[in-house]
Amino acid sequence: MDMVDRKLLNIIQSNFPVVERPYLEIGNELGITESEVLTRLAELKRQNVVRQISAIFDTRRLGYKTTLVAFAYGQDDLHPGAIFINRHPGVSHNYAREGSYYNLWFTLAVPPDGDLEQTVRWMAAQTGAIEYRIMPTIRFFKIGVNFDMVKRRSDAFNYSPDGIGQTKRPAADWNQAQDITEWDKQVIREAQEDLPLESHPFVGIAQRLGLTVPQFFQQLAEYQERKLMRRYSAVLHHRRSGFRANAMIVWKVPPERSEEVGMIMAENPAVTHCYERPTFPDWEYSHFTMVHAPTRDECEAIGREIGQAAGITENLLLYSTREYKKTRVRYFVEDYESVWDSPEAAEALAEPVAQ
Repeated sequence: MDMVDRKLLNIIQSNFPVVERPYLEIGNELGITESEVLTRLAELKRQNVVRQISAIFDTRRLGYKTTLVAFAYGQDDLHPGAIFINRHPGVSHNYAREGSYYNLWFTLAVPPDGDLEQTVRWMAAQTGAIEYRIMPTIRFFKIGVNFDMVKRRSDAFNYSPDGIGQTKRPAADWNQAQDITEWDKQVIREAQEDLPLESHPFVGIAQRLGLTVPQFFQQLAEYQERKLMRRYSAVLHHRRSGFRANAMIVWKVPPERSEEVGMIMAENPAVTHCYERPTFPDWEYSHFTMVHAPTRDECEAIGREIGQAAGITENLLLYSTREYKKTRVRYFVEDYESVWDSPEAAEALAEPVAQ
């Protein structure tokens, strides 16, 4: 990637223009033609540096139930277990991680009428997991993945559904589902798909919905106002973008300091996600921070910086050793399960992590 590519990646992941000709506007900002923007993006997608450009929705506000799950496997069962879990349509992130007894970590979402616990029990039984823990979010402090490709560092902003980080108070209704109409579902099905690389990319979406392009933009603005939609942006493949180390740092935090420490951790620009989750007799780590960096040494330096700022010393760094799946949950798509329900598709998603 040259510097133009890096600046282009900065724009599309943080401030993608929702206008009739977005690639022309990006080109104007970069001082290049629309055609060159499209050519560069096509190559970045071919290299899988850019995964997708689309609307990003808030899972819980759409009524979906979601949780982080940790499985413990014997070494011979880890890979086949992970591939089986990949086949579930509600699994969006699935990583083998080293550093703890639990060696597979994945996120699971189920529709409003689904049962998270029953689904996890079934997965564990089907794959021979030794043990598992269900770790839903108790308190949400931050989600704001953003990689500064020019400065080559993580520069995550404080996104939260209800202004956590701006108000300094986690809002009580961050996980409250909203009423979703059949019309909403139609729009979401279209808006969540990858935006085509063409001069007027929103025209086809609007036409399929029976809208003009400005009316479609107005609908997206309404979803942002309702906090159903977080933003419209690109998602990058962090390792192929140069951020080869990925650590989930878990922390033992005294309950009386939970909110204070969470807010301090969320303020660090290297932290892309920050949550409080339940503890167990064999798992006393309540706060989870995700960090990405070019090397493990840099991840460890970030961990020391976070710990010093928060006054917390007990932690584990759980590094991903294999990315089994990273995608977006596709909402309200009835045939999604059949699309992924094959071992071949699940295996194709698995990708080792370069050490």
